[in-house]
Amino acid sequence: MEILKWVFITSLFTSMFVFSSSSFAAKSADFTDIEVFMDKVIREKVEGDNIPNATISVVSDGKVIFENGYGYAELDEKKEVDADTTMFRIGSTSKLFTWTAIMQLVEQGKLDLNADINQYLDFEIPAQLANGSDNGEPITLTHLMTHTPGFEDYADSIFRLSSDRALPLDQYVRQYLPVRVFPAGEVVAYSNYGTALAGYIVEQVSGMSFSEYVEQYIYTPLGMEHSTFRQPLPEGLSDHLAHAYRNLNGEFQEGKFEFVPEPAGSMSSTAADMAKFMNAYLNHGSLNGKRILKEETVQRMFEQHFVHHPNLDGMALGFIEKTANDQRVLFHGGSTTLFDSALYLIPDENMGIFISYSGNNFLTHTEIFQEFMDHYFPSSSTFTASIPKGVKERSKQFVGEYHQNRKSFTTSESLVSLTMGLIRVEMDDEGYLIVAQNGEKNRFVEIEPGIYRNLREGRSPDAYGEFRTIVFEKDPFGNIMLASDGPMTYTKSPWYASSGFTFLSIIVVVLLFVVSLINWGVRGLIRIIKHKKNQYPKTAIAAKWIAVAYGFLTIGLIVGVVSTGAVDPLYGLPKAALGILPPWSPITNFIPVAMSILGVSMLVLAVLLWWKKYWRIRGRVHYTILTIFTLNLLWIFGYWNLY
Repeated sequence: MEILKWVFITSLFTSMFVFSSSSFAAKSADFTDIEVFMDKVIREKVEGDNIPNATISVVSDGKVIFENGYGYAELDEKKEVDADTTMFRIGSTSKLFTWTAIMQLVEQGKLDLNADINQYLDFEIPAQLANGSDNGEPITLTHLMTHTPGFEDYADSIFRLSSDRALPLDQYVRQYLPVRVFPAGEVVAYSNYGTALAGYIVEQVSGMSFSEYVEQYIYTPLGMEHSTFRQPLPEGLSDHLAHAYRNLNGEFQEGKFEFVPEPAGSMSSTAADMAKFMNAYLNHGSLNGKRILKEETVQRMFEQHFVHHPNLDGMALGFIEKTANDQRVLFHGGSTTLFDSALYLIPDENMGIFISYSGNNFLTHTEIFQEFMDHYFPSSSTFTASIPKGVKERSKQFVGEYHQNRKSFTTSESLVSLTMGLIRVEMDDEGYLIVAQNGEKNRFVEIEPGIYRNLREGRSPDAYGEFRTIVFEKDPFGNIMLASDGPMTYTKSPWYASSGFTFLSIIVVVLLFVVSLINWGVRGLIRIIKHKKNQYPKTAIAAKWIAVAYGFLTIGLIVGVVSTGAVDPLYGLPKAALGILPPWSPITNFIPVAMSILGVSMLVLAVLLWWKKYWRIRGRVHYTILTIFTLNLLWIFGYWNLY
């Protein structure tokens, strides 16, 4: 026992020494050319990706070694971006400030990372899961900080383009309280609501508004004078905000100010202010003699706290893990509909990078970071692998379509999972997995049963991690789940829930009804021309008119869904996701209910048509096929929560 005690003490001392001396570790990079190199990289990206404005800061050993602005904060006035004063919306990178606030309150003993969060709230998070089972484990702050609370996600609750459509935080956390779909602590699924809830807990415990708390306890000590969570920006700062643009058809179009749930992503800041924040973390929680966190707290935050498999990068407390060129990186990206940002820390090298811009997407900052890593921290390792024996037999079970677990499971928004965030896994003749994600295909080779390595090196097609390794395992309900680096997982969909089956079913029903409507219309017109009376009984006539009504409702519903779900080219989201709904949208919500009534009526009438032998056999068969596909469509509506 005595030996074990000394081993423990020695290992603890060693780990503390490594952490505390990381600032003074020998650097493997020479930054003498940082000005020339970074300026060249950023200018190429700004011009090549049609980015109207951008800002960047790089810190090392407590100093800002590069800082610059590019393009125009306001195009009409040709107002140039200033890294010191031009503010950008940093999206989910804001979450790092929310987690900083949480950890400050943990240090003060006002919060416990492992306590049930219900004790800090003035409303209750139910214990029950969507499937009716009792979760057993309460949600904790650790779960929120590692994106493992088990909440479903509502994409249409995040962005609003006017203040009157944006809810105050206390209303937001109640109105958009998500259903719990996974046991807490078992499945990672990125959650904006979870961070908003953490910010509300800051308000409840501190007795201050969230934005006031951050201003007093983070911004002020660090001297961050051009940063705010307030929406819109307060007087004195609003003139410093970069306007957001997107290049459409060769011209820059300006977007509106985006309102988002404060703690989850509303912050606006400058490259200079974010450099101070990075240096504070890299200096173990203090900057210029002002401390925002204790050294042991920062160390605790930098440690891994959740991962689905040892081969993957997982979650630290609030920070996302990433391995780039053999370096452990702690980062957080952030996107509004128009701005994209990211903060990268390399603690072992005591350096960090912040990037923000408008008008493109997350790929730009991942590309810039990768070029930086390739230049200053080139990887010496190479990955080679051969196809193992029996891989085809083992891998075929993983072939299919995977839907992200960051989605709605219980509302009509669940249908969005068929068009966004899909991963398709196929297997080629040699046994490699071909994985399609975000418009890119990557080849993966098996390195262990159920574990596959990406053969592509360099930039990641995933905003949340490297997508270097994927692991197949079972979720808590026995479904095959694809886990990758960072806070995202994907569950394999059954064939009847795949996008192919769903959309094919809808297309077939529409075609059947269009053909039927044309056929019945032509035949009816011929009878009118020939002055023939309809000899069929009222039941048979009613069957036809009910089918006609169902057909028109089906077409009307599809037109309504397509029109409200059409992606706005400027904001890159459907108008419904921005809270903009047409005045007739309530009618669209009623249509599936009316269709279900008519569909059941068609089933009853189809039975009567055969029993009474109305129409010829060909007509009855046609009506029966129409009814079968109608019922299939109704089942699809039910499965995707459309009524």
